[in-house]
Amino acid sequence: MNKPKLWTKSFISISLSNFFLFLTFYVLLVTLPIYAIQEFDSNASEAGLMTTVFLISAIISRPLAGQWLEKAGHRKVLLASLIIFAGASLLYFFPKTIIGFLAIRLLHGIGFGMATTAVGAIVADLIPISRRGEGMGYFIMSTNMAMVLGPFIGLTAMQQWGAKSLFIVSVVVAIGALITGLSVHVKETEQADHPVVHSAFSFKNLIEVSAIPIAIVGCFLAIVYSALLSFVSVFATEIHLSEVASLFFVVYAIVLLISRPFTGKWFDQYGPNVIVFPSIVLFAIGMFLLSQSSGAVTFLVSAGMIGLGWGTLFPTFQTIAIQDAAPRKRGLATATFLSIYDIGIALGSFVVGLAAAKMNYSTLYFLCSFYVLFGIVLYYFLHTRKQASSKEHQRSAELNNLHS
Repeated sequence: MNKPKLWTKSFISISLSNFFLFLTFYVLLVTLPIYAIQEFDSNASEAGLMTTVFLISAIISRPLAGQWLEKAGHRKVLLASLIIFAGASLLYFFPKTIIGFLAIRLLHGIGFGMATTAVGAIVADLIPISRRGEGMGYFIMSTNMAMVLGPFIGLTAMQQWGAKSLFIVSVVVAIGALITGLSVHVKETEQADHPVVHSAFSFKNLIEVSAIPIAIVGCFLAIVYSALLSFVSVFATEIHLSEVASLFFVVYAIVLLISRPFTGKWFDQYGPNVIVFPSIVLFAIGMFLLSQSSGAVTFLVSAGMIGLGWGTLFPTFQTIAIQDAAPRKRGLATATFLSIYDIGIALGSFVVGLAAAKMNYSTLYFLCSFYVLFGIVLYYFLHTRKQASSKEHQRSAELNNLHS
């Protein structure tokens, strides 16, 4: 039997658009705090606001975007958000004060939050149901590749050619996201078949309840991932491995590329539990190895283990969030999952930063390895047990129908 086609023109285009979105995000993530300190003579806390303001506006805009997807249609929201995102990228050349810069970060975050929500909803509709685990895995790889390339491109541009070149790069990449987004064709059949009733504004309309449990698990583990994003290069310097720090996420990405064809297919064939439980263990082992690193080999092996563990968990969690929602609620489910997940990233940077002030990074990552293992308990109670109970209830209902 032939498999339904996955690598369509629209799937490739939406994956590229997602790649360019996150590439812009990571190019600026690692460079704007440095720019704020050098250009505006900001202190560390003011420089940190460059990321905080962006993420807060993205988190707030996502539930609204999820609702707009149902009302206006996927393509309109996608294009509007990509225009806002590209337009905000052009504005970085103009502000002369830190306040002006933060205002642009606020606008940029709104575009990013809307765009990533629309992209996630569209790709969920483009991927055949029987290949959703595999397809989401490949799609999330576009984010992972941006995470590897973004910091390298951003720091290189800033160091070699200055801040203006950094902003030129971000504009070009953001326009790339818009161009590839324009070539995505979306069938808006869900809106036609299920007309939306325009009800009064309420909190329930902004959140997809079915996505909350798995989003909480993702948020819980994202705190540790945030500790990696923010401090792994600092830790590498602390243990005299600064020369291989840049290779950490390269190894992470290589392991992802190798493992992705298998893990996505296993999800589709055997369900999420076969993927999630081992991946949490691998993530914890990777964090433990990182905490014990004193040489390049252990440091890079830990990167591979974390790539196999967390790199597999994130697309799996997002796929679960989408599968548990009704078809017309996929946009809202994507928004709910990403918003709660981003809270974990934002909290992680702050909380882990406070913890790092009280202990060295080796101890911090050692404790993180046990924290990650607790994710098994959280996942079991919030998803596995609930899913088993739901199936049992469904079975009982079917048996009652047969006997009646």
